[in-house]
Amino acid sequence: MDRVARAQLRYLEERSASWVAKHLVMAGRLLEDDPELAYEHTLAASRRGGRVAVVREAVGIAAYHAGKYADALRELRTHRRISGSDYNLPLIADSLRGLGRPEKAIELAHSEECANLESAVKVEMQMVAAGSYGDLGKLDKALAELESLEQLNFNRAFSFSPRLFTAYADLLSAAGRAEDAKRWNAQVEVAESALGIERETESFIMDLAPEMDEEEETPRAKDLIEPSEAEEADAEAEAEAEAEEADAEAEAEEAEEAEAEQTGIDEEDDLNEVIESDTEAGEADVEEESAK
Repeated sequence: MDRVARAQLRYLEERSASWVAKHLVMAGRLLEDDPELAYEHTLAASRRGGRVAVVREAVGIAAYHAGKYADALRELRTHRRISGSDYNLPLIADSLRGLGRPEKAIELAHSEECANLESAVKVEMQMVAAGSYGDLGKLDKALAELESLEQLNFNRAFSFSPRLFTAYADLLSAAGRAEDAKRWNAQVEVAESALGIERETESFIMDLAPEMDEEEETPRAKDLIEPSEAEEADAEAEAEAEAEEADAEAEAEEAEEAEAEQTGIDEEDDLNEVIESDTEAGEADVEEESAK
């Protein structure tokens, strides 16, 4: 994990921080291959770190990958409240889409708050909006959503370009423009080559605890999720206050979620931009690669 995430866990009691760290590491390792088990690990981490922003974010992301969109929506909104970050706003919109509410995803994508998103996040949001239009059968609007992006450039690649090219090619294919779709699909590999991106990307969570690198065996999920009675007894006092507050917060969130179901958008969320992303740093000229 990055330094910000490590710093957040330092506020936990040492034993709890180690517990949370190990579960987040396992969640990161399992996210692509077994998202359900990854989600279980994040829930275990939240038992002692429910007040830590990075933990709530991990729960939300794992829930999203596991197809638990209602849980993802709740957890990612909570993460944004705690951290003030709007980096995961596209995932929130896509969770609305996953819940069968593409109109709400489009509404969120076109809100005033999203107009000021960081460039890379804005592109991700417009991909969600385009997909939502596609769900509604409005292919012309879906294509227009992506074609309005200056980053949709056949001869330039940004860190998000492979996903953007793929989304655009899929829409072109759905619209019956097979030749154009084939051309953009071919450019996906060119962009990946120019950016040095391998087919298998790294998990969203990296190893946090240095001591885990020295272990000969990977901890079993059961060992991590079910600690010894002695450890539970020692940590119970420190975890009790956090658990009570997390429960109270969860109840408040459930009430708010029930109200948000009426509109699809959490009206009280602050969508202040805090994530810094140097998109230009991820830019690569792929014209030469394309020519090859």
